[in-house]
Amino acid sequence: MVNSSLPPPSLLLVLLFIFFSNALNLPSAAMDCHSSDRAALLKIKGQLGNPPELSSWMPATNCCAWDAAAAAAAVICSPDTGRVYLVALFQLHVDVAAPIPPAYGELPMLQTIQLDTLPGLYGHIPASFAKLAHLEQLDISGTQVSGPVPGFLTKTNLSALTITNSKLTGPIPGSLSRLSSLRYLDLSGNMLSGSIPPGLLHGSSRFLILSSNRLTGEVPAGYADGDMDTLDLSHNQLAGDPSFLFGATKPFRKIDLSWNRLAFDMTGVRFPYHLNYLDLSHNRIRGRVSKSLKDVNVLHLDVSYNQLCGEIPAGRYMAYHQADSYANNKCLCGTPLPPCKKPRYARL
Repeated sequence: MVNSSLPPPSLLLVLLFIFFSNALNLPSAAMDCHSSDRAALLKIKGQLGNPPELSSWMPATNCCAWDAAAAAAAVICSPDTGRVYLVALFQLHVDVAAPIPPAYGELPMLQTIQLDTLPGLYGHIPASFAKLAHLEQLDISGTQVSGPVPGFLTKTNLSALTITNSKLTGPIPGSLSRLSSLRYLDLSGNMLSGSIPPGLLHGSSRFLILSSNRLTGEVPAGYADGDMDTLDLSHNQLAGDPSFLFGATKPFRKIDLSWNRLAFDMTGVRFPYHLNYLDLSHNRIRGRVSKSLKDVNVLHLDVSYNQLCGEIPAGRYMAYHQADSYANNKCLCGTPLPPCKKPRYARL
């Protein structure tokens, strides 16, 4: 099995943009920032307790040119207007213990907020975020942020919403489906409960990552349709038959349904040709290992801890999977497991 997990595309885009902005010395730093944006950023600094990494954030200076110690923060402005449209904070001083600053809501042209690996950040997502009509990417990871996923986020223009490894509780609001540009949703590593609302994603190349929560019910049928790239619902309490997700022509590249209570017969299932990550382990899947997997170049395959039986199909891409991909099933046999026992009559 190969681990193909990557940082979310929203995070990668932010990091790449910051890198190339610094490397090429883009002109956004040359224009003085808008005075109200500078005032809002100074409020954010104060509401975080004035961490030392933000020592360059000073009054009467150009906030578009602010640098941060140890690359702990980034502020990017429009080269045409001087308005701040990206604020990213990474791994601030361990002593930072504060709620998410409400002053973010005073940056009206803000498109991206990133708060990454800030274990002292706590409390609910501020209601002031509802004023950020241009907000496209919200990334909050590795914090103590708690409370519900706020419905007022529908007043933004989010295309990517990531709130991971935090302490969110309650249901996922179905109103998020009104975010017509939302195509990337990652709420993994929280304590969310209830069922998965239908229709949360729109557009092309969709990612739905809700792993490591307390979600129940069945997978909504609509997630089998559209341009779905990734579906990760692992480590929940989901039940039912999700086999409608599969099909040779489905665009999925990653499906992880492991550690649930899902049940279906795999024998006749045809898996997507483009799939490169499939984890169905720790469920209640029965039947035989599907022969269609011979024709799918799955880099990570795990169907262990199920109720599968019979001889594992051989040939083509099946040769790349090791024994741990099939461990702890009912009665699987054949390469890479021990050979199948021949019926007694065949030995006569």
